[in-house]
Amino acid sequence: MAKYCSNCGSELKENADICLKCGKIINNPSAFQGAPKDPNAKSKVVAGILGILLGSLGVHNFYLGYTSKAIAQLLISVLSCFILSPISAIWGLIEGVMILAGNIDVDAEGRKLVD
Repeated sequence: MAKYCSNCGSELKENADICLKCGKIINNPSAFQGAPKDPNAKSKVVAGILGILLGSLGVHNFYLGYTSKAIAQLLISVLSCFILSPISAIWGLIEGVMILAGNIDVDAEGRKLVD
């Protein structure tokens, strides 16, 4: 007797745990809970702390891969001989808090930040 996916309606292979067409987990969802996490995922806490402490230099944006924003923050501070660094520091502080609060939750490549 053929089985069909409840999500997309495509026919499932015998003893399938996942639909090959849409990716819906069919039988044993607990088998997929222990799947390994992305080894390239960045830490939300590290990014937030870097934003709060070193935001005027754009270190958190370098860490997350947002190179153009990071260079802008760095240049604002360095080219003004740190006279305008409070502007970059406030910018970094706001982004650091947003990262820790979860409003910014992906890096430049679209990967979710991990706790």
